[in-house]
Amino acid sequence: MTYIQNPALKYARTGEGFELPVLDVSNPSFAIPEEFADLDAVRASIAEEMRQRRFIPRFVMRLMFRAAARNSRLMTAIVDPKARYLDGISTYVMKLGADNLVPPFDTAIDRKVAGSPHGTMLRLRTRQTVCLLARAIADDAAFASEQPLHLINIGGGPALDSVNALVLLRLSHPQLLSREIVIHVLDGDSQGALFGANALAALQAEDGPLAGVDVRLERRDYNWNEQEPLGRLIREVKAGGGVAAVSTEGALFEYGSDAAIVENLLALREGGVTRPVVGSVTNADPLRRRIIAMSGFDLIARGIDGFRPLAARAGFAITDVRDAVLSSQVLLHAA
Repeated sequence: MTYIQNPALKYARTGEGFELPVLDVSNPSFAIPEEFADLDAVRASIAEEMRQRRFIPRFVMRLMFRAAARNSRLMTAIVDPKARYLDGISTYVMKLGADNLVPPFDTAIDRKVAGSPHGTMLRLRTRQTVCLLARAIADDAAFASEQPLHLINIGGGPALDSVNALVLLRLSHPQLLSREIVIHVLDGDSQGALFGANALAALQAEDGPLAGVDVRLERRDYNWNEQEPLGRLIREVKAGGGVAAVSTEGALFEYGSDAAIVENLLALREGGVTRPVVGSVTNADPLRRRIIAMSGFDLIARGIDGFRPLAARAGFAITDVRDAVLSSQVLLHAA
C-alpha cells in the first residue's frame, strides 16, 4: 500500500521495513491537542470509560478486543495474552498521534487507539520526560564543559526521549552540543534501538533539527535485574572523561521490582552518576490499577509515595514531578 509522506516530518525505517514518522517534540505536528490540556478532565474521561466497561461481561470484552485486533496492529499488541509489556515499536507508534499514523498502523481502530486519552497520555509522558531531562542538563554546571556527553537510556526501546532532549537543547543551549555525544540504549530488545538509530540519522540530515551534531546511538543488551553491564558502562564513561545523564521512560521505574530499582540506582550513584536521573512512575490510584488489571501487563502501580522510599534507599531524592494522569515523571538527584 502506498501513501504520501508528510513533508513536514522526517521518516525512519523499522526492522520490518516500515517507514514511520520520527517523533520530534519541537515539531507542531506532534503537539498535544488542546482538549487534553485539562488533566482533571482527561482523568474523568478515562474513569467514565472504565465505569461503562464494568457493565460488560469480561468474556464479551475479550471477544470485542479480539475482533478489533484482527484489523489493528496496535490492538494486536495490546491484547496479546502472552505479552507482559507493550513492545517498543507499538508504544512508539501510539505516541505519534492519530493524524500521523502510516501503514500498517493506520486503520480506523489504530487511529482511535492512538488518539484516545490513553495514547495521548503516553505522548505527554514522553514530552514531560524530555523536558525534565533537557532542563536538568542545561541547568547543571557539570554539563557545561566540552567533556563527552553520554545519555544512558535504561529499557529505552527507540530512546526517542534521549534524542528529543538533544533537540530541545539544540534550540535553547546549542553550545552544550558542541562535543561528542553518545546515546546508550540498555535494552534486551534490538528492534527498538535499530529504529532509534535510524530516527536519529533522519534528524541529523542536512535540514534536520540535529544537523551537524556529533551524536551516535549504541545498544547494549541489558537485563535490569543484573546490573554489572550498567556499572561497566559507567566506568567506561568516567575513564573517557565523560559526563552522563540517565532516563528510563516507561521502563525500570514502572516494570522493575523494588530490588531492581534500588540496585540500578545504587549502581549509578556508586559509579558517580548522581544527577540527573529521569523516569516515569506508574500512578497508584484505583483508576490506574483497574486499567492494569484489564491489560495483563506487568506494570507496578507504586505511585510517587511508593517510589520515593526506593529512591531514598539508593541515596536519591525526587526534585521535580510532572503528572500525566496514568504516570508521573520524576527528576532525581543524589540526596
